[in-house]
Amino acid sequence: MKIGVIGTGSMGTILLESFIESGAISPHQLVVTNRNQTKAETLKERFPDIQIATNAIETVNVTDVIFLCTKPLQMPSILEEISSVCDPNTLIISITSPIAIEELEEMVPCKVARAIPSILNRALTGPSLLSFSERCNQEDREFVTGLLSSISEPLEIDENITRVSSDIVSCGPAFFSYLMQQFIDGAVRQTEISQEDATTLATNMMIGMGKLLEKGHFTLPSLQQRVCVPGGITGEGIKVLEAEVGSMFDHLFQQTHAKYYEDKELISQALTKK
Repeated sequence: MKIGVIGTGSMGTILLESFIESGAISPHQLVVTNRNQTKAETLKERFPDIQIATNAIETVNVTDVIFLCTKPLQMPSILEEISSVCDPNTLIISITSPIAIEELEEMVPCKVARAIPSILNRALTGPSLLSFSERCNQEDREFVTGLLSSISEPLEIDENITRVSSDIVSCGPAFFSYLMQQFIDGAVRQTEISQEDATTLATNMMIGMGKLLEKGHFTLPSLQQRVCVPGGITGEGIKVLEAEVGSMFDHLFQQTHAKYYEDKELISQALTKK
């Protein structure tokens, strides 16, 4: 089976690298293309058996399954470009959230699915989000789920929670990396610890906490309760968080959803013009 990747930016490259490292896909099975062909050539230097296509149409013509990894606003034009060469057995997998499965079905005459990855998948861990069109049969669903299982813990979701699920899965690592960096910087500003030592301690703490949760020793609430002894130092820190975090995460989700609907409107306008 030949697998196409249209768009070898950040997430397209992460998917490709992860599938190869996991052994789920061999480099000789992959056909890639990118608007900036230099990026595709760079991948071929690392994985010589990868085939580079000159454009999206060629990619579709020589593959069975295509991961569409372009930016959301580029997708309508790409889908219009490849629509004429898609047959009913072609399977296109989008990795972006603003275009719904039903909208994808209207743009191309083939099977479509959505697989929203996370940067965590580069370590062959973490979640991914799956949605399928009605054109996908059970074999298609099992294939996509199995493929994503090689690099992640896939979860099939409903359309109405796509954005918030993507915020948690795909954007979450960036959000919590930012918070962790602020945590480290605050420790450095307020004490005599070095940036290097604070970073090492905080990083190892996060890794260890993840393992505690993974092994089921604690849930998030029970972990907090176990560490936060009444009248202790941790409790004083929690008081600050309770006072200052407030509605921060409510505002975060409001902002990401506002951007999501803005992108959907721009995509809708682009489709109307065609």
